[in-house]
Amino acid sequence: MRRAVLNVVGLSARDLASGVMPRIAARAVKGSVARVRPAFPAVTCTAQSDYLTGRRPSEHGVVGNGWYDRTLSEVHFWKQSNRAVLAPKVWHDLHARNPKLKVANLFWWYNMGTDADIAVTPRPIYKADGGKIFDIASYPQRLKPALKAALGEFPFPSFWGPRAGLPSSRWIADCARWIEEHERPDLSLVYLPHLDYDLQRFGPADPRSDVARRDVDTLVGDLADFLESRGVEVLIVSEYAITAVDRAVPLNKVLRDRGWLELKPEDGSLTLDTFASKAFAVVDHQVAHVVVLDPAVREEVRKALLATPGVGEVLDAEGQAAAGIRHVRSGDFVVVADARSWFSYYWWEEGQGDPDYARTVDIHRKPGYDPCELFLDPKLSLPALRVAWFLLKKKLGFRALLEVIPQDASLVKGSHGRIPEDSLDWPVLIGPASAALPAQVASTDVHGRIAAGF
Repeated sequence: MRRAVLNVVGLSARDLASGVMPRIAARAVKGSVARVRPAFPAVTCTAQSDYLTGRRPSEHGVVGNGWYDRTLSEVHFWKQSNRAVLAPKVWHDLHARNPKLKVANLFWWYNMGTDADIAVTPRPIYKADGGKIFDIASYPQRLKPALKAALGEFPFPSFWGPRAGLPSSRWIADCARWIEEHERPDLSLVYLPHLDYDLQRFGPADPRSDVARRDVDTLVGDLADFLESRGVEVLIVSEYAITAVDRAVPLNKVLRDRGWLELKPEDGSLTLDTFASKAFAVVDHQVAHVVVLDPAVREEVRKALLATPGVGEVLDAEGQAAAGIRHVRSGDFVVVADARSWFSYYWWEEGQGDPDYARTVDIHRKPGYDPCELFLDPKLSLPALRVAWFLLKKKLGFRALLEVIPQDASLVKGSHGRIPEDSLDWPVLIGPASAALPAQVASTDVHGRIAAGF
């Protein structure tokens, strides 16, 4: 048998009953569907690691999309090394059963230096002069030029940022078709992120999000039909569901106001000093890892966090162990937002020493996730002209910052990370009728469903 796993990011059990995504919903009706109790935190890197290893963060070590490295005293977000996942992946199990099985990882994360048989992943080229060229990486390397010749350049600006949208998911779907036609993998893992963007921008109930749902329904339906026409069994899974939020909680401002977070002046900016701070927060959607470097203030920090409006839970070591997230990479406290809130990484008031990356798309330098990168600043006049001027300066060889991102966290209307109380707001797993899925599975159970039957 051969199988493809289509990762439709943001797809919820509620979506299947909405009437807006008829082709995916029909697959659930004709086949078998389970609600997936989300990974914790319910974010991309943790969910994918749960699915691919069958283990929880306390074992595989992926405690979020990023974390604080206590040895280097640095925060690292969106790293790509396959070695960041500290447990065997599904292809290790499959290769142990049959070394000839061919596994393709198409844009699932931690895909650099992978030991899967085929890999395609976004990977800019970072130049010595500080420049960046949008690109992809592949294994084997011969695939990269072949894919670009067949499909054109990967539309990187639509993968993340204010222009994030359908073109990147369409390119990945076309990549999956090309890989199927030319490489015939036994297992394909395909990442389709489009639904994630507008649900965060506008919220899940906004009519504009229904446009994204319809687009994804068509994209997934067409790809699944193509794969099945070639004898490939299709599983559809999602990582999390996005729920409505209306409050951003700036945990680092809370810690700064109490004198625990230290900043250092750098060329007119105030940046986080991870060496001198007594406590700071590494925020990731609705979950934050709070690092306390001064044990003397630990209990005070806990009380301050619990007293912060928008905070739902503060997990100490015992609570983290119960949640399956206790690991050396975890914060001293893991903080969970309430149902209507999410955590911003801000420690400043706008225009008062904000770091130079604050108004740019910069997923690696920011010490926390910033969904405001999905927006153009509505205060800007003629933003397209500003972008064109930036591109011209870049083409002429000048260094410049593309400062178009707002600092108004209230723009964000959808988030994820906590485990919603209503299972309609959980991700789903959809398979053929023969899969005989139960009504509910754990995130770690997805691993076995991916590997079953090989």
